[in-house]
Amino acid sequence: MDKKILNHYLKFSTFTNPGYYKKFLQSLPNDVKELGNMISHQIIHRVTLKEGNTKANKDMRYGDMNKYPWYRLRCEDDVLPTAVSMVAELLRLDDRGFLADRKVEDKIVVTCRFVAILLASILKSQGIPCRVRSGFAPYFFKGSHDHWINQYWHKKKQKWITFDGDGFFDSTIGFDQYDIPKKKFDWAADTWLGIRKGKLKASNFIHASGFKGLLPALWAVFYDFHSLMNNEILYNQMPRYVYFKFDKLTEKDFEEIDALAELMLEPDKNFDKLIKIWNTKKKFRILNGPLVNDSDHIC
Repeated sequence: MDKKILNHYLKFSTFTNPGYYKKFLQSLPNDVKELGNMISHQIIHRVTLKEGNTKANKDMRYGDMNKYPWYRLRCEDDVLPTAVSMVAELLRLDDRGFLADRKVEDKIVVTCRFVAILLASILKSQGIPCRVRSGFAPYFFKGSHDHWINQYWHKKKQKWITFDGDGFFDSTIGFDQYDIPKKKFDWAADTWLGIRKGKLKASNFIHASGFKGLLPALWAVFYDFHSLMNNEILYNQMPRYVYFKFDKLTEKDFEEIDALAELMLEPDKNFDKLIKIWNTKKKFRILNGPLVNDSDHIC
């Protein structure tokens, strides 16, 4: 692997920057399975909290959801957007550190994108190249649901290992969540191109908001592209020409996204081309969000 690529994925982004907590993160396990198990004791997914002590938590592996304080947010994505904010809040709630006996009332409630940036921050702090990826997971429910995971560079095996640290998965998924086979995850670029070419059934790909098909696939492409460029944007951020404008996109726009997705099928092989697009294609990079819209941009 080209050193410049590995060095790229050692760099911190705005979202993965550990700030003051870098030394603390360096003290955590560097075995990915052990680390994932530890992080899963610190967090509660919003769906798990909503479902209480049923389904994924029927054995209360995440703790007794009845003990979660009524006055706290039911999802803290909006207030804990970065790794440093999550670490700070966890240590505020229980300053002993990241421990297996953390009480439910001292856990944070975040979703997959947030777990992924926290894990990336930890591994980068330990000198292990790591990147966040966005796509669709077919191993949760019927259909394939939008999801964010990680890849880290295994020095001995000289390859990227794909893993999902967003909770305790059992054997029913049929593979090791800390070494996911390539075909067991629906990558954003593959999904977009598969739908566009009529090779994949669009309705099989589902966003948490309920949208299905090409729209969530488009979102996933841009989430994944920005993540590959070390800019793990929030769910409610999107290039301004796309943001609430899906119905206005033209076939030319779709073809430009096709070309980007083709490169993203092999991001390491096409790394230089992706970097060039990142540095020159403003329309893919300038974002709108809840507080930033078309009138706020200068270009």
